[in-house]
Amino acid sequence: MKLCVIPIDNRPVCYNLIKEISRIDKTIELYIPPRHLLGSLTKNADIVGLYSWLCKLPEVDSIVVSLDTIAYGGLIPSRRCPDSFSDIKSRMLDFKEILETKKAKIYAVSSIMRISNNNCNEEEKEYWDKYGKYIFEYSYTKHQYTGKLGLESPVKRLIPPDILQDYTQTRLRNFKINQMYLEWKKEGFFETLVFSKDDCAEFGFNVIEANHLERMGADVITGADEIPLSLISRAIGTKLSVAPIYTEPDSIDLISNYEDVPIKKSVENQLTFAGVNIESPEKADIILVVNNFKDHQGEIVMKKPTELFSGEFIPPDKPYMIADVRNANGADNNFVKSLLKNFRYDGFYGYSAWNTSANSLGSLICCAKVKFGAVNYNEDAFKKVQMVRLLDDWAYQANIRQQISEPSNIQPLMKPFEEKVSKLLDMKIKNEYFYPWNRLFEIEVSDELF
Repeated sequence: MKLCVIPIDNRPVCYNLIKEISRIDKTIELYIPPRHLLGSLTKNADIVGLYSWLCKLPEVDSIVVSLDTIAYGGLIPSRRCPDSFSDIKSRMLDFKEILETKKAKIYAVSSIMRISNNNCNEEEKEYWDKYGKYIFEYSYTKHQYTGKLGLESPVKRLIPPDILQDYTQTRLRNFKINQMYLEWKKEGFFETLVFSKDDCAEFGFNVIEANHLERMGADVITGADEIPLSLISRAIGTKLSVAPIYTEPDSIDLISNYEDVPIKKSVENQLTFAGVNIESPEKADIILVVNNFKDHQGEIVMKKPTELFSGEFIPPDKPYMIADVRNANGADNNFVKSLLKNFRYDGFYGYSAWNTSANSLGSLICCAKVKFGAVNYNEDAFKKVQMVRLLDDWAYQANIRQQISEPSNIQPLMKPFEEKVSKLLDMKIKNEYFYPWNRLFEIEVSDELF
């Protein structure tokens, strides 16, 4: 299969992970832009460079594309981009014309602009450091009070009118661009078009927009960064059936942080979107073990603890994979301790505890589906994906990140974890660790395997 992917940005989970998972099947020929053409935390994607690269692309079967990369310069720039609707529309019409010459199936995602519930402007407009929480609360309560006569959020008066106007106009521009994509879908341009709800809550302008798009016939899914991987899952077409089982079966109706649907629904949505059939454990090809939360999802970095796994993890007696979502962004140390004790490599299809529940699920399912359908299986590549996830999601996010206050040399701290992962996967590990966006939120695990 010849596959082209234009990622959301250049983060390891958005760029490297695509390359690493595709290598699990040596028959997948991946075409992905040079990393320097993609956006970062402070730099927009080089759209002209991406056009040039795409024009030279040979014939491929499928193209998976994050439309935000072309429209705005990336996911983060989609919230900051000052360009007008007409400018972005013109840019996307040029992009559409290039894609039409490729004669490939187009699998695309566009984000519904998120509303971050904090006063941090690292990924938002400058005014977010003063008014972010107010804007979130205004959005949340305005939606919550819809239809309740005379009710208006009192927080509105705390937001300067010009800032509120700028924010709502940016949202409207992005929404109109999404409506344009939906018209292209109705024309038959996309094989698959999905709109992502990034960092979502139960109420908000983003939920209102998602509901509007769904009424217009759109497909909407909670998540963001993992969706290109989910689209790869759809594009490869392997038939796979999965049975989800939960470590906390009485808590499957609880909602994850940054999401607006219960964890059971999130799991089922991710499986279905990836083109996977949901079956009973007896009939399924693979068991999906979900280490879900009992009362509420924890968040290690934000010092929001939750009750950790207290049982004994025994691998199922058939192929299995693990979504460790008890915390948002970081493994459950109790669960991993039991996993290390009772691990069975035979029939193992992957582990993930990366960021939100949707992030973990979408990336995990893609890895499992590529491995399951591999025509020419590359075990070293599969082991590398697992090594990176364990050292990032478990060693770094759940442990080492709590010991440091700024980007620093973590090589000595990682050593004990490397030894455990090396033994678990029966592989040699010689890694270096980088901070690609010069912040603690993500690290890049670099080894000499490839």
